[in-house]
Amino acid sequence: MARELATALGWVDAGTRLCASAIAGLPEEEYAAPSALPGWTRKHVVAHLAANAEAIGNLVHWARTGERTPMYASPQERAEGIEKGSRFSGVELTRWFTESAAALAAGMAALSDEAWRTEVVTARGRTVPASETPYMRAREVLVHAVDLATGLSFAGLPDDFLRELEADIRARRGPGAVPGLVGDRADVVAFLAGRPTTGVTTVDKSPLPVLPPWL
Repeated sequence: MARELATALGWVDAGTRLCASAIAGLPEEEYAAPSALPGWTRKHVVAHLAANAEAIGNLVHWARTGERTPMYASPQERAEGIEKGSRFSGVELTRWFTESAAALAAGMAALSDEAWRTEVVTARGRTVPASETPYMRAREVLVHAVDLATGLSFAGLPDDFLRELEADIRARRGPGAVPGLVGDRADVVAFLAGRPTTGVTTVDKSPLPVLPPWL
């Protein structure tokens, strides 16, 4: 899916700031409270985001040096890292998120035009140019900024990002997987992403399907 590199990098920056704002000053008990994702606390979400920054940083390193560095050693390692991080204190988690996000931003800023064209392999096995990594990160920080459940909704995300995300989710869910929908774009994207929303109906007034969380 073609998109401007500078635009995707801007989305990364916006999402990082939204996440940082959401967790800034959270008391420990609120940090450990449930997120909008079933079974995950806010700590799980932040641990996932910090680990994801490091994982995408591996792909950036691959693009810069040519050294094959997968995002994660295995799906089990990814899951164990999130669970371990969820037991950190809020201060530790905020530091990990901040430092990993800054390291990723610096790594991306150091890539040459040639390096951005280097092919890397995602955790799902897709071979993509490194220029895809900013969008990969933007999805994480922008969608999960909402999942932190501190007051932000999909309506607060950049509209051009929502357009891109809607097309992305529809393509990945497959043709025919989602009925015709009526609603504001933010509500439609929230529904497609498997998040709670009350602002969407089907064109033919049939019951809405239950979609699992996407991302």
